[in-house]
Amino acid sequence: MKKIPVIAVVGPTASGKTALAVKIAQKFNGRIVSADSMQIYKGMNIATAKPTASEMGGIKHFLMDFLPPDVRFSVADFVSSAQKCILQIHNDGFLPIVAGGTGLYVDSLLQNISFCPQKTDENLRKRISGEYDDLGGEEMLSRLRKIDGETAARLHPSDKSRIVRALALFESTGMTMTQQYENSRLSPSPYNVLYIGINYRDREKLYERINKRVDLMLANGLLDEAEKYFNLSRDTTASQAIGHKELAPYFRGELTLSECTENLKRETRRYAKRQLTWFRRNENIIWIYPDDFENSDEMTDSVISTVENFLRSSENE
Repeated sequence: MKKIPVIAVVGPTASGKTALAVKIAQKFNGRIVSADSMQIYKGMNIATAKPTASEMGGIKHFLMDFLPPDVRFSVADFVSSAQKCILQIHNDGFLPIVAGGTGLYVDSLLQNISFCPQKTDENLRKRISGEYDDLGGEEMLSRLRKIDGETAARLHPSDKSRIVRALALFESTGMTMTQQYENSRLSPSPYNVLYIGINYRDREKLYERINKRVDLMLANGLLDEAEKYFNLSRDTTASQAIGHKELAPYFRGELTLSECTENLKRETRRYAKRQLTWFRRNENIIWIYPDDFENSDEMTDSVISTVENFLRSSENE
């Protein structure tokens, strides 16, 4: 069976993935499937840097802004939904473009990771969740690091849900999250994927973009948005959105807004580092560096040429 051609635009936050994906879609009659674990939630527009209607450039986006913030949405849920979107896009005669910075989502989808349903021991999960609350994220991540260093390296101490899930999996089955992931990569992917990654040779340029984005978010109302979700349960995935949790100490009267802003910029830079660490493992990514080009149009032309060659070769397979 002939594989479906898919373009994947990946990279760290604030690197320009959305803009590039839209330009590719406009040129090649494409539709975009968002691979962002936070942009799926309704209302969290500013913190998640959800593209505006203008930024979407008239291109239809899938899997964005469709769930209430208190609803859990797993990797398996994403893969199942995204597979249906890609098939629909392809059957309708459009080019599927997967764009986003959640590496686990991208790889699980495009490498055809299978997820076996597992019964969750709620008592075990609640116990480990309570330990997290008592001991803190650093201690629990350290515990995970001793049994599954690869998974721990991808997580932040504040990522309670994934830390608890990984520890519960090991305690109940003796299998690490990394082992489960490797065991699930058994079936060949139905996709022929061109991976395009965006990064900056000068890391300070990326950090400058991140800092400017945070300032713009605050100017556009991030504080009001974060306060709205301040009372959201800490056990939900949405409550872990960078841009909300860093402002919580301000609402509790523990830190000034200036201190929280600096923390937000720092945590966003750290998140970008973790994204890059994840994507660098994929040897199939063609990396594009905006600082190698005179301007964005020159970079776009280079990417368009790469996509044209890929699609031409896909037709001949």
